[in-house]
Parts: sequence; C-alpha cells; structure tokens
Amino acid sequence: MNTPLLDILIKRLSKLPGLGPRSGRRAVLHLLKNREAHLIPLLKALEDVHTHIQHCHTCGNLDVMQPCSLCCDHQRNPNLLCVVEDVDDLWALERSGSYKGQYHVLGGVLSALEGIGPDQLRMESLIQRIQEGAYEEVILALNVTMEGQTTAHYVQEKLAFYTGKITRLSYGVPVGGELDYLDESTLNTALHGRVVVS
Repeated sequence: MNTPLLDILIKRLSKLPGLGPRSGRRAVLHLLKNREAHLIPLLKALEDVHTHIQHCHTCGNLDVMQPCSLCCDHQRNPNLLCVVEDVDDLWALERSGSYKGQYHVLGGVLSALEGIGPDQLRMESLIQRIQEGAYEEVILALNVTMEGQTTAHYVQEKLAFYTGKITRLSYGVPVGGELDYLDESTLNTALHGRVVVS
C-alpha cells in the first residue's frame, strides 16, 4: 500500500504521454532508489525548465531567450515561413536538417470536439507576421489528420491577401500520420516534394 504522497506522484507521472499507472510506479521506484543519481538532478532540471523556458513571442518555439535562437539565427532563410501545429512538429523538422527557414507554431489545430476554435490558435500573430514580412513562400506543415487538414484549409483562406506561394508537405507524410513520429528521411522527402496549394 502506497502513502498518499507516493500515490499523488505516481498519478502525476501516469498522466504523461507514453506512461500509465504501471510505468508511473516503476519510474517512482527507480527515482527513489537512485535519489542522488536521478531524483535530485531531475528536480533541478524541472525547476530550471519551469524558471527559464518560455514560448517565443515571435514563432511560438520554446527557448530561454526572446526571440528564440531560431528566430535570431541569421543563417536561416528569412523568406520562408513554415507553419506547424505544435513545438514537437518544429523539433521534428529541425531534426530532419532539411529546413532552414522561419517557423510559426499555431499551438494546436481546429477541433470542434475539443472546443478548439480559431481564437485558441496563434492565427492573428501569423497574419501579422505575413503582412509585415517579405515571405516568398508559406509552407503548411500540418499533420495529415482530419483536424490538421481542416486547419490547413482555414489558414489558407485567412491568407487570401497573401500574394506569395503557399505550399503543403507532399504526401510522403502518411494520412493520419503525425510529424513527431516520422523518421528524418520521410520528413526530408515530404519537405522537398511539397506542392503549391494556392
């Protein structure tokens, strides 16, 4: 029988993606058996992240600086803007090493079931960036799910004023697939095979 303190920790860990109650219990036991090697460094890392990591006001990435290191990187192509659903998709594209432009994280996708409408997405800042920037191409790199494609169509409609090229990733990304779970080769092919949608 666990103490209430352990039960609370196990329940909290169990809610993390990829973990359930059994994995949560194993993680807690491992941390408690290895306090000096794992528990204390983990506590410090969590505190540091809580204190220092923030969303970039420009693109929505996570970093310790404003704007983030990607937005400040002068080696990146300032004329390309890649719109992604969330930070994990941005990280997936960065891991591929195929894309060297700017990003815009929407912070989710439209979903009537989850009550996520346009106001919950970072659409206004996207429109403002495109109006103020000199982007030659906007890449819609949204997940190939029903919600992702609905969001892509919505973004495309909202960018009707934009005179540059709007592209989407090629269908090397499988329907129902999420960018974070794809290997670098598939992402690379999808980026290079993108097609014009407007």
